[in-house]
Amino acid sequence: MADLNPRHNLEGYPDPTAYNAVIRQEIQLENRHRKLIGVLKFIIAQSGFELDERIILKDKKSGRIFY
Repeated sequence: MADLNPRHNLEGYPDPTAYNAVIRQEIQLENRHRKLIGVLKFIIAQSGFELDERIILKDKKSGRIFY
């Protein structure tokens, strides 16, 4: 079974170059996205509203779109 550690390649060997170059930034970007969505949902709920549709976000720096 493949190791799910993002610091390792598919064979299970440590791959710090790939992790530091790409994977770490992607993980940080997704964490920022999740935190923002959580904050928005909290504000919506505390204001007496509910979210009816999806929130679509676009990161200004990377251009990546989150649905």
